[in-house]
Amino acid sequence: MSEIIKMTTIIPESNINDSNTTEIATLAGGCFWCIEGAFSQVQGIHSANSGYMGGISTSPTYEEVCSGESGHAEVVQLTYDPTVISYQEILEIFFTLHDPTQLNRQGNDIGSQYRSAIFYHNKHQQNTAQQIMKEMSSAEMFEHEIVTQICTADIFHAGEQYHQDYFNNNPESQYCQAVVSPKLAKFRKTFVNKLK
Repeated sequence: MSEIIKMTTIIPESNINDSNTTEIATLAGGCFWCIEGAFSQVQGIHSANSGYMGGISTSPTYEEVCSGESGHAEVVQLTYDPTVISYQEILEIFFTLHDPTQLNRQGNDIGSQYRSAIFYHNKHQQNTAQQIMKEMSSAEMFEHEIVTQICTADIFHAGEQYHQDYFNNNPESQYCQAVVSPKLAKFRKTFVNKLK
């Protein structure tokens, strides 16, 4: 990914607020418990909230999202400090946390709610996402074609309270032991210098 860093960091941050403190990123990469669990450990991430985006229901519930009827994806919305971690670095982490070549699934989690998607909040984020995906495809970093969607962010619906900080609150659950814990262990090894 070193070439990605060299090529995409020349794009200026375009949505940094006047106090230069925080920005928003919204990502979908399968079950939100994995994505949230990883990003909550990263330097520069102020919050990582599990929720839903990209569907038709105006107030989706977890049950509706799981049924596939609402059209939403499980997402994690990050509030981050761009002076500590760039949007590009966030996407680089994101692409190691899931398989972006699986359409509407991640492993045994199947359905459009588990799709891979980047919901951009400004032109800079859109350009960065497109550039990184182009570079990964050119470098043939994955055996199959990347199917991650790049979409305009819309309304973020916060997930139910029991979904927030799920891994830390439920480390012994069967799903966390079988799926989340191994992913987070690999993540911590790969990004040890980025951890809080």
